[in-house]
Order: sequence, then structure tokens, then C-alpha cells
Amino acid sequence: MDPKILKHYLLVHDDQDGPLDKATKLLSEMRNAFGQNDCQIVCINSSQDGLIHHQDNPWAPFKPDALPTENLGGFLNLEDLNEIKDFLLELSSKHINPYMEEKICVLNQQVSATRKGFRNQFKNLWWRKGKDDIVDTTNGPVYTFNSIESQIRILGDYAFMLGDYELALSNYRLISTDYKLDKAWKRYAGVQEMMGLTYFMIDQSRKDAEYCMENAFNTYLKLGSAGRQNATRCGLWWVEMLKTRDHIKEAATVYFRICGEDTLHSAVLLEQASFCYLLSKPPMLHKYGFHLVLSGDHYKKCDQIKHAIRTYRSVIPVYKGTSWSLIKDHVHFNIGQWYALLGMYDVAVTHMLDVLASTHQSKTTQELFLRDFFQIVQKTGKTFEVVKLQLPVINISALKVFFEDHRTNASTEAASVKESVWRSLEEDIIPTLSTSRSNWLDLQSKPIPRKYKESNICVAGEAIKVDIEFKNPLQIPISVSSASLMCELSANRDEDANSSNIEPQSNESKTSTATGDINSSLILSEVQLTVTPRIEGILKIVGVKWKLSSSVVGLCNFDSNPANRRVVKGRRKAKHSPGDDLKFRVVKSTPRLEGFIHSLPEKTHVGDLRPLVLELRNQSKFPVKNLKMKISNPRFLYAGNQRELNVDFPACLKKLNAEKSCGHTNGNKTPQNVFHFPEDTSVQEEMSLSWPLWFHAAVHGNIPLYITIYYEMEGVSSIMKYRTLRMHYNLQVLPSMDVSFELSARPSRSQEFLVRMDVVNKTSSECFQVHQLSSVGQRWEISLLQSVDSILPSQSLVAGQSLSCFFMLKDRRRSATSEDSTPLPLPQSDVRLGPQDNSEAPFDVSSSPLADFHDCERSCQGMPSQGYECRVDFILITQLPKGSIDSNAPNTPLVFSHHACDCSMSPISWVVDGPQTIEHNFSAPLCEVNLKMTISNTSDSVASVHINTFDSPSRNSQPVNDATTSQPPEYQAGWSDIPVDSDTKIITSSALAAHSSKSLSIESIPQFIWSGSSSTKLTLQPRSTVETPLQICTFAPGTYDLSNYVLNWNLTPVNGQVNQREASKPSGSCRGYPYYVTVLESI
Repeated sequence: MDPKILKHYLLVHDDQDGPLDKATKLLSEMRNAFGQNDCQIVCINSSQDGLIHHQDNPWAPFKPDALPTENLGGFLNLEDLNEIKDFLLELSSKHINPYMEEKICVLNQQVSATRKGFRNQFKNLWWRKGKDDIVDTTNGPVYTFNSIESQIRILGDYAFMLGDYELALSNYRLISTDYKLDKAWKRYAGVQEMMGLTYFMIDQSRKDAEYCMENAFNTYLKLGSAGRQNATRCGLWWVEMLKTRDHIKEAATVYFRICGEDTLHSAVLLEQASFCYLLSKPPMLHKYGFHLVLSGDHYKKCDQIKHAIRTYRSVIPVYKGTSWSLIKDHVHFNIGQWYALLGMYDVAVTHMLDVLASTHQSKTTQELFLRDFFQIVQKTGKTFEVVKLQLPVINISALKVFFEDHRTNASTEAASVKESVWRSLEEDIIPTLSTSRSNWLDLQSKPIPRKYKESNICVAGEAIKVDIEFKNPLQIPISVSSASLMCELSANRDEDANSSNIEPQSNESKTSTATGDINSSLILSEVQLTVTPRIEGILKIVGVKWKLSSSVVGLCNFDSNPANRRVVKGRRKAKHSPGDDLKFRVVKSTPRLEGFIHSLPEKTHVGDLRPLVLELRNQSKFPVKNLKMKISNPRFLYAGNQRELNVDFPACLKKLNAEKSCGHTNGNKTPQNVFHFPEDTSVQEEMSLSWPLWFHAAVHGNIPLYITIYYEMEGVSSIMKYRTLRMHYNLQVLPSMDVSFELSARPSRSQEFLVRMDVVNKTSSECFQVHQLSSVGQRWEISLLQSVDSILPSQSLVAGQSLSCFFMLKDRRRSATSEDSTPLPLPQSDVRLGPQDNSEAPFDVSSSPLADFHDCERSCQGMPSQGYECRVDFILITQLPKGSIDSNAPNTPLVFSHHACDCSMSPISWVVDGPQTIEHNFSAPLCEVNLKMTISNTSDSVASVHINTFDSPSRNSQPVNDATTSQPPEYQAGWSDIPVDSDTKIITSSALAAHSSKSLSIESIPQFIWSGSSSTKLTLQPRSTVETPLQICTFAPGTYDLSNYVLNWNLTPVNGQVNQREASKPSGSCRGYPYYVTVLESI
């Protein structure tokens, strides 16, 4: 310290403390002691009332937190303020500035004499030589006030204070080298700091200024704790320099470097650094938020909780809407905890709610969040209602609303079916439904107000069901209870009525609640909630509420989530708000039928035939009438007659007597598969109606069954004249018996056919009893060619077993055209395949339900249901023995029927007729044999037949193609006559091929030729027969095989009407059947 530093003494007198006399006396004593010109007095607060108001508050820069009501400087009058200003002006102009100018002049002369110039610099360096070996110390060497180094530093500081920055910079440079050589690092850093400020003030070199500040800052840091405070000061100067030059980003970096070990010190500087990032261009928001989080964390460590909350709350807008979920959870969780420490539990709960559904956090962190949240809630001592509570998550997009207007559902499965499926099924059952009318209300005979056409309609007393998916997004279980719908019901039905603030009364609606736990992560729990309006009016489903762990009530408003909700049984208007899907007009209560089908199996095998019972219940006070029913798949289900209710099954399927042949009709069944209940049928109030149904599993697979029942009400509601009941069932049908048939015509007898039946049991464990094979219609008579015991000794087919057997099929219609006029008995169209000593009557395939299901099979295959007496259809009936397990009838044998329609058979058949033995005297050159070929066309098309004959084969002529002979063409099938004693022996097609492939020993058979036409073309009308002559010439006795001819045929539809069966095989080629003629030499 300079002992000769300028000294000036000021005496301040407050007029509020007493008169001026005492102050005057004291001033005299001061002047006597310190000098006459170095002492001065200033009087303040001369006002007596203190009510003076200053337009410009003189203390505003020094006390910015002063309240507007505080009257700062109220006792200072204008004279006091002028006196203070005059004193300061006099002090600076007459004392300080002259002293400093004089001091600069003296010091500059001393420095110039001792340090400036080449000689003085060389002397200084020589004198300081060897100081490199000085050990570094914290403070360095001690410089006295009179030392040249101290004088140079004072000269630089005075020059800096007076604005002579060039002089100051030259002296700072001069002394900086000395301090560095003397290893006086603290003084060296101070000089570098002043050089940086000087460079900044002269605004010449930014690079030099920042270099000096960087050098000074690093030197302070090397000094450790002794230089920490100086480093902070240097950093703050450095920051202000950077801010002045708009280098805000670099200033934030310096703030971060200033941070030290002191927590509060670091918190303040980190907060200032974050503001620099915010003010930079462009703003660096993520760094701004990150440094604020660091600042808040340091504030919390030094128990400055309010400052920590302030910084953390400033971060919330930064990360809102970003994917930085972890830091957002950190911010909200800590704010919640800190508010709880301050006792502000309501605000704490608000912030804790934002971290409840943290799916990205670990299981441990989720448990921590949830536990602390419930602890804070418990401290409040009340139950919180939270809108948009995130636990559990409600999947609004999967929201399903089930309600019933004129369309009612028998089950939830029926309500889940697409509306388009039901509409296509109901096209024939609703009388006036057409494509031009899309709204069901247009179908009513009476004009309906527009408000009903454009609204969702529900019936008073009938529940509206809402399926809501609750999802637990956490990895830990949560407890959810008391889930219920929030509804508003208004009794005012006017369109303009405002019911938004009307709550449902206890006698107006009923809302269901559900309780349960969602136990693990990513588990969906679908809850069905119901609301039942009791009066007419407007009902609106507002949202859903639930309880989380019995302490927090969650609310979800559906209108605030305009998602794509699925309204299962509602109608959407072209333009409507999202809330319209949950707004209903409640109309007057109307009758509603409930439907059940008893004994319908969920799983069965193909062919299963059984009776069912449809039960319709009317729980209302009004009857319903004019019932109609339509079934989507009549192959599986159709309605029977009332007399078939409670029949003895399967005895009801048997023939009453063997002599009686019954047709089958069902007058109630229309061609559109709509079943009309009898006109006098109605379901009275609080009564039920039972109606028989027949079930037949036609094909295997997962089969959906859709059933719609239409009924009408009278005098109940002017809005709805009818309603429909929709029923839906899913069946699983497993494979059972695979049945196929092959027919072959017999050449010698055109009215007889060979039938081969192949049966395979394709089940895995069931054992079927083969009971009966029947041909459909009265044209065919069928009989076994072998005994049943030789075909199937066990009378049953076990799993995986196959069976092949042969039958003779006779065309009774052709037999009736013979010359014999004897009345023919009724054909035997059934063959018993079970025990032959069984006296039970066979199943009646010509009566309901077997005949009806057969009609459905033909219709499904594109064949007419009537007029199939000219075709060959078969029905195979099997049974599962008594005791087989069935879910509905464990002790009743199950009956299975398998239907085969239009079994494959060549539409062209022919017979070669003529003498089989001839005697001839071969003294004549040749022997002529006359034959006749009868060709029959059994199809509905015109047949073109082409017969090509070939000469007798021999080893020297055209050889027989063994491959062709052994493998008949595609449609060649049938029997053949062979030269044995009895021409009734039967062989199969394969046996025939093998037989024809064996060459008879023709060593002794002479050649023969076809002496007639070698090519004949014929045209046969539908279902006609034509005869054509044939002739051969033989040249020697022997036995001749006349099968060397080929018959080609082609079918042409009549009037463009194509039969499906005939279209699949419109042409064919058949080789001739073996026919043997023996020519003997006459004596």
C-alpha cells in the first residue's frame, strides 16, 4: 500500500438526528487534525415530513427488488441531492484526477529512467539471470511498494483508470515478463487479466484479448484453492467481454469452466450458462435444459429447494413433445418430491402423474415411481380425481359400442359380425328392403321424423354395452377397481334440448361397474360395461372412470379422444362429430325375442345328422307375430315341421313300412331358403316357442352359421314396426368318411350297371358302423354282388380302414318298356350293409330330413333339386354305436349321412348283338356274319357318335397295342361278355382290362374282315336309342374276337343349356368290348 496515497475525509450529517451545531464542531476538529482542504461535510435528509417523491428513483439500480409502495429517499429534498452531486464532482475533479495525473507523470519518468531503453532492458535481464532455478511457491517472491515492479504495476493501473489504454498496455507487457521470470504466478495472472481487459477496451485484437484471459484463467487454476476466487473473477470478466461481442455460446462454455467445488457457486454459474445457450442464435434448447437440470440438482444439494424447483420447472417446456423420455421422467419425479418436501402435496401429485406410465423405465424404477406417488397421495388425506389418468391405458381406438335398435343379437358373437353379412342375409327376409333405401327407418310405412333417421336409436329398458380395453403398460401389477361409465340422460326429447349438465337419476338409468386387477406388463383386459336407460329421451355416454389402488379416481372423456371408435350396431351419418357415436335417442320399450338353439354341437364329424330345438322367448308384455327365419347355410341347418318336435331319434328317420314310398315336400320352405312360420304362430307375452331344426354336417372345416329371425309387433311403437333376432354359431367339423362311387355299364344289358363304392375312415379314433346304402329316386334298383359278411365281417370301419364293395344297379324305367306287361314291383333302392338278420326298418331317404339335405347338396353343386330321377345319386348312412361320447346326447347313437350326387357314368352305352355260333360250309369262298349294335344316349344333349372298325389283327398284319388295350381310355368302363357257360359272371373294369390284355391263342384263329362300312357316323337325340347293322366275313372256322373297333362320341348342348355334369366331360373315345363268335365247319 502506498503510504502517500490520496486521503480525503467526509463528514455526513443526518438532519433527522439533530441540529447542525454538533456536526460543525466535529468538522472543525477534523480540519485541525487532517488539514483544512482535506475535510468536508455533507448534510442529508433535510425534509421534515419525509413525503418527497422523486420522479427518478436514485436507488433503483442498487435496490431493484424494492416495492412500489416503498418511498425511498423520502427525506431527501432537492438541496440535499444537489449537495451530494456537487461533492462528488468536486472530489473527482479537484482531488482524484489531479492526484492520479501527477502520479502517472512521476511514475512514468521513473520507469523510463530505469527500465526503458536497450541498456536498461539488458541490465534487467542480466540481473534476473539464474532465477529459473527458483522453486515455485503459491504467492511467489515478495515485492515492496518501492520496488520497480510495484511502481510499474501502479503506473499501468492508473493509466487504465484514466483511459490511457496504450500506456497501460505497454506497462502491463513490461511487468508481465518480470513476473513470469520471477515465477510470481499470481501477479503474472493478474497482469494477464488486466492486459485482456485493456485489449478489449481498445477493441483492436479480439484474439489477443481472449489469449490473455485464457492465460490468466489457466494460471489461476494452477494455483489451486488460492487462485479459485481470482479465477472466478477472471472468468466473469471474460464472460462479459464475450457477451458484449455477441459470442453468447462461448460465454456459456466459460461459465461452465468457472464452476468449482462449491455447490451453490456451481449452481448459480450453471444457471447462467443455460441462459447463454438459450440466448444464442439459434437457441440451443437441449443444452439450455441440460444445464438447468444440472443447476437445479446443485441447488437441491445445498438445500435451496425453491431455486431447484424454479430451474426444473423452466425445463418442462423444453422437453415437452420430445422423445427424451428419461430426462422428462427425472424432472417431473424430482419436482413432485420437492413439492412434497415443502408440503405442497396437490402440486406434487400433479407432477407425479406424468411419470406413472413410464414404459421405458426398468421394473425397479417403475416400482419407485408408483410407491412414491401413492405415498404422496396418502399424505394429502383425500381421494384424487384425475382426468386422463395414464394408468391403465385405455385403447380408445378399440372402443366397441353394442346397442340394439330394430336389430337384436342373441349373443355377443352375433354382435361382432360385420353388418354387411347380416344385411346380405336379410335382403329376402325384410319385405321392402332394396338397394335404393339404405336406412332401415325408410322401410316403415309411416313417415318418420328426421331426428330419428339421423340418430342412433335404442330402446328403453335394453342395455347398451361398451367394450373397453384396459392395458397395463408397466412391468409391475396394478390394481384397478370400480370401473363404470359416465352418462348423461335427459328426459327432454326435443332436438334442441341441452342435456350436457343433466346427470342420470337412479330411476332413469343403470350403469354397470367392473372390478379387477391387471397383473403384468402388456396385458389387455377387456371390460364390458353396460348402461340401461329407463325412460325415453337422449342418452349420451360421456366417458369412463375407475379407481387405481383405491386412492386415485381416473377419468377418461371419450369426446376428448376423437379416435376411430367402432360402433357395432349403429348407423353413421355422413357428417357428424365424434361424440355422435355415443349419443342415443331412447324410444319406447318394444318386445324383444331371445333365441337359443339347444343341443347344437361345437365340434362334430362330417355327415352328423341330428335334431335340434330352437327356443324363442318373449319377456315383454306384448305378443309378436308373422315370424320368418333365414339360415345362411341350409346345407347344415334347416327348419322342420312342428310335428317333428320331441320325435324319437333316430327311429323317426326309418321307413314306416317297406311297401310305402314317400315323397318329400316342405310347404313352408320358399325357393329363397326363407322359412315362414305358420300364420297362426305367435309368441305370446312372457311365453316361449319351441321349433324343431335339423342339423347336418355337410363338409369339414370351421363353419360359421348365421340365422336371422324376423318378427312384427303391433300397436307398440310408431317408430319400429318389426325387429330381427340375429344368431351366430361357429362349428368345427372334422373329417369322417370319404365316400366315392364309380359306375360301369354292362354291354349285353344296357339297363344294368356295376357300382363300385370306396369308403375310407379318416378319423383318428372313431369306429363307424356301415348301416345302409340307398339310391335316390324310384328309377334305380340296387343290390349287393357279394354278401355283407364277406365284404366287412366286423360290420364296422375302424380309424384309418378302407372298404371297397360292388353293387348291381338296374334301370327300372328301361325294364318297364319291355314287351312283358307284368306289373313291376317297387324297386329296392336300399341295401342293408349291417347285420342281415336285423329286422329294423331301413332309413327313409325319400322323406325329410334326408331328402331335404340331399336337395341342398344338389343345389350347392349347381344341380336342380328336382328331376334327378334320370341321374344316379347315392346316400350312405353310418352310425356311431351306442355309448359314444357326445356332449349333448351321451347315450344316443349318432347317425351320419354321406351324399353323392351325379356319380360319374359315361353318357353313351352300346350293346353288340348277334349269333354267337354259326355253321358254314367253307367250300364257298367266305362266311358272312350279320351283327347289330344298339347305342343309347342317356344325356340331355345331342350326341354325335363315330364308329371306326379295323380288320382282324394277326402276327402278319396290324398288331394289337398292348398298352392301349391294357389301359382303357378315360371314359371306357363297364362289363363284357366272355365265352363261358353263364354270361352272368361279373368282373370289374380293372379285371376287364387285364382280361383284354391277355392274348388268346390265335394260332388257330383265321383272319376276318369287316365287310360292312369301316366308318359309321350317327346322331342321337337326348335320351334316345339307335340301332346300326354290322357285318364281318370269315375265311376259316374258329373263334373270333370282334372288339377291334373304336367308338368316339361328342355331346352338343340343346338350345345352349349346358348341364354341369355333361360340361365336365363333353366328349370321349371307347374301344370295343370283347364279343366272341364261333364259326364251325358244317357237315
